[in-house]
Amino acid sequence: MGYSISLTGLQNAQTELNVIGNNIANADTNGFKASSAQFANLVAGSAYSNPKDILGIGSTVASIDQDFSQGAIQETGSGLDLAVSGDGFFTVKSAVTGQTSFTRNGSFSLDSTGSASSGNNYIVDANGNRLQLLATSGNGTSDAAVPTTNTAGAAFSGLTVAANGQVSAAYADGTSTVIGTVALAAFNSPQGLQQTGNADYVATGQSGNPAYGSPGSSQYGNLLSGALEASNVDLSSAMVNLITAQQYFQANAKAIDTNTTVTEAIINLHN
Repeated sequence: MGYSISLTGLQNAQTELNVIGNNIANADTNGFKASSAQFANLVAGSAYSNPKDILGIGSTVASIDQDFSQGAIQETGSGLDLAVSGDGFFTVKSAVTGQTSFTRNGSFSLDSTGSASSGNNYIVDANGNRLQLLATSGNGTSDAAVPTTNTAGAAFSGLTVAANGQVSAAYADGTSTVIGTVALAAFNSPQGLQQTGNADYVATGQSGNPAYGSPGSSQYGNLLSGALEASNVDLSSAMVNLITAQQYFQANAKAIDTNTTVTEAIINLHN
């Protein structure tokens, strides 16, 4: 029994080391949110057991939780670098699969691959997923499509994004056109979002469906153009946690070693 109890501790310690190591590895990943491993004890007993006879039989990983606290805002000077100060996620959609994802990484650029066929450029993330704007009606979204020419035939010349999320396209004839408002998504339970990599998440039954709104309104944070939200990993705390987890691992390994020694001694006594 002692061996199996310590083994659960050893496995949990390895999980915690992996979680902390992943946090440290992503300390420079824009929009990354740190994780933490939560543990629960295991007992041998039932509703009919004498409370004084219930024996602990180790521990298990209860959950790996995300810390959605604000990361530092870093100025970049690029107009399509966007940061949310407060609550809310950017919404991006794959033009290939149609999958909708949510992220705090606001590093966007203009992709011209669709211009030949549709007459539009699209605001995209590093993976080519299209930034979503609020739909003109309902709670949906639409691709951030920027016409390559305006109604007068003047060529596109630049984009600006206001603090309220309004995206405006400028044209060579000096005019500008509002193409829409950046959609921010809020969830009843952000902890229920599922990580998919690239600082992206997808909605699940636990997170609930997204509720869309404009930056600065209701529960949604403000939008900053020319800036990015950095990872919220605190390296000092992560290093302290790493040392603690290492000691946790070593203590359980020592307990297993001790149990092995005791077992060998008992076997030798019976020989």
